[in-house]
Amino acid sequence: MRIIGGAFGGRRLAGLGQGDPFARLRPTSDRVRESLFNVLMSRHAERLVEARVLDLFAGSGALGLEALSRGAQEALFVENGRAALRLLRDNIARCEVENRASVLARDARRLGDAPGTPYDLVFLDPPYGRSLGEAALDVVLQGGWIARDALVIWEEGGPVQAPPELDLQDERRSGGTFIRIYGLRQRVSS
Repeated sequence: MRIIGGAFGGRRLAGLGQGDPFARLRPTSDRVRESLFNVLMSRHAERLVEARVLDLFAGSGALGLEALSRGAQEALFVENGRAALRLLRDNIARCEVENRASVLARDARRLGDAPGTPYDLVFLDPPYGRSLGEAALDVVLQGGWIARDALVIWEEGGPVQAPPELDLQDERRSGGTFIRIYGLRQRVSS
């Protein structure tokens, strides 16, 4: 596993190794990340540069680190698995972004209200098929974690039930992985 492009392009990330068999880590493959970031850079490059990134179910941190490599300002990685947290912290150190990356060791479905400025780019890569993404999105939408013009990138293994606040802008499939890009629906004022 490696960073695909940008300032850290080609940098190797920590491998999963034998690790904890119960961690169920499933990092986004290099090929899927490359395809996703090609779409983001061609259609949404202005949103990526200087973005504040929220990486939910961060795992190895590959998605958020790829965004930092391509110009995002800062990233908050939310993860609660012990094996994943060790791997995540190792990868942040490998990319030398400790000053731009924060780790919140918490269940993404139990974040509560946002402590500050909302995030511009949200990555959501929950364990497949358990409706954890739906639950986490409800929490971050209600808690004010997502900026009005944010993009939400949701990786899942099948159909999802997106909250009504999200508008599907793009959908890609690679094998058994679906990547969906959402924007927030703009409310019409009366």
